Amino acid sequence: MGIFRIDPLMLKLIITVLLASFIPARGDFVVFFHWLTTAAIALLFFMHGAKLSREKIIAGSSHWRLHLWVMCSTFVIFPAIGMLLVWWHPIDIGADIYTGFMYLCILPATVQSAIALTSLAGGNVAAAICSASASSLLGVFISPLLVSLLMHVDSNGASSNLEQIGSIMLQLLLPFVLGHLSRRWIGTWVEKHRGLIGKTDQASILLVVYSAFSEAVVNGIWHRVGGGTLLFIVVVSIALVLLVLLINVLAARLFGFNRADEITILFCGSKKSLANGVPMANILFPASAVGIIVLPLMIFHQVQLMICSVIAQRYKKKGEAAATALNSTVHKDKTAVQPQK
Repeated sequence: MGIFRIDPLMLKLIITVLLASFIPARGDFVVFFHWLTTAAIALLFFMHGAKLSREKIIAGSSHWRLHLWVMCSTFVIFPAIGMLLVWWHPIDIGADIYTGFMYLCILPATVQSAIALTSLAGGNVAAAICSASASSLLGVFISPLLVSLLMHVDSNGASSNLEQIGSIMLQLLLPFVLGHLSRRWIGTWVEKHRGLIGKTDQASILLVVYSAFSEAVVNGIWHRVGGGTLLFIVVVSIALVLLVLLINVLAARLFGFNRADEITILFCGSKKSLANGVPMANILFPASAVGIIVLPLMIFHQVQLMICSVIAQRYKKKGEAAATALNSTVHKDKTAVQPQK
């Protein structure tokens, strides 16, 4: 089935990991890729800032109950599940894998795929734009704070908390704000070249992954990660996605949200951002640990897209069937009230 096709970005990630495994960056190339990656990430967040429309934010910002729950799902429920997984420790594998799952649980939601799936399923797109964008922006502050509170980062390789936040603001938030302030001059050009933003998005992620896995390969990542570990990551990712989806559906119905809002909550409250997570990990964690820490995030990214695509298609079909039934009923009613000749 088409819905089970591998995401093109995932194929590129696999190729990048293989490239880093066989031809890792060494020596002066490490410094070169570090600066190139930093520049690409800054450009990425600049373009995202320029793309974000204030009108769309205002259109969806009034739905505070929906946004509050999405933030709760993203930054409270997900981290709580991550803490439970780390505490439970069901299989004795490397601590870095559990660190990776904990890290992905504290990340903000995706923007593009959450909105696209909401639109496909017939959800509240304006609210999805606002909620996903707010999650992405707040994640710049909240995710590093949660890393500080919930995770144990090697102090020899990572900066202090204040330095981490300063680095994130300089590399991510400042370009984002400058991009948004520049929207009045470049907004039209950005709207016409959205494909370029997508390419910048992917290029920055691939650069970070190549740099991270080059460092990880040099430090022997594939001696610590085998087939059993990869299978464990896949199984846990599937279970994590399904659990959070179930919680969000039950919460949406418990709190009386309508169908369109339920769809928005489902797809905005259950996704985790690869685009934000990979660059942020590059700042928050020691270079030698980034590759293995982002491995669960990379696999989770593909799993969440596949599962959510199936669910979005089901919502779409149900919506189309309901619309067809309603039109049929209206047509019958109109025919019934026509006067007899």
